[in-house]
Amino acid sequence: MKITVSKEDYLKAILEAEAEGETVISATLKKWLSVSAPAVSMALRRLRKDGLVRVQNDGRVRLTSAGRRIAERTALRHHLIERMLSEVFGMEWYKVHDEAERLEHAVSPDFEVRLARKLGRGGKCPHGNLMSPEDAGDRRRRGLEILAQVTPGHGYLVDSIYERDRALMEFLNGRGIRPGARVKVLARSYDQTLSLATPAGKVSLGGPAAERVWVVSDAHHRDSGATHAHQR
Repeated sequence: MKITVSKEDYLKAILEAEAEGETVISATLKKWLSVSAPAVSMALRRLRKDGLVRVQNDGRVRLTSAGRRIAERTALRHHLIERMLSEVFGMEWYKVHDEAERLEHAVSPDFEVRLARKLGRGGKCPHGNLMSPEDAGDRRRRGLEILAQVTPGHGYLVDSIYERDRALMEFLNGRGIRPGARVKVLARSYDQTLSLATPAGKVSLGGPAAERVWVVSDAHHRDSGATHAHQR
């Protein structure tokens, strides 16, 4: 079985869409990968034939164990390349995703090992995301909250940002909202627009953009840091 760039793209897209809480059907992949409906149908036929996905009677697409291994390996390469571009070459955090999408398929097993040795396994990518895609439940168990849902009047540390939308990332970066930045939620208006104090000053942020940002409260961050220090 030949693992092509297209197959890796589809398998990783299924893995990531699941982590975002989406029900993965053909229409999901059409939107996720910006391809036509016939292209999705043809790709799914090939993936089913190779034993990499299952398509249920209701149209839901599931990864097989073999498909999941390939998807996770591709996601790992993507993660390592993003970190390399940021940590080694200093590329801006909002640019590295698109570059890694192109480079992830060209990484040999030998280079992957060297990258992991150089950067270390288990770190976060420049967008604040972990090596393996997490769903909302995983993030909440780590004490994270969606910025759109937090309580005004409190301070937060930006933990991670949705990385598949370059325009969104540049928009947020211009408002001082980036991984590692501290923000204070001043108020929430009737239409869910947030008033924030960020490193860029006082800014407004609409609900749709705030839904894409995960934060941790200053109180939780302090408690977590104290716990780690005590354990050491």
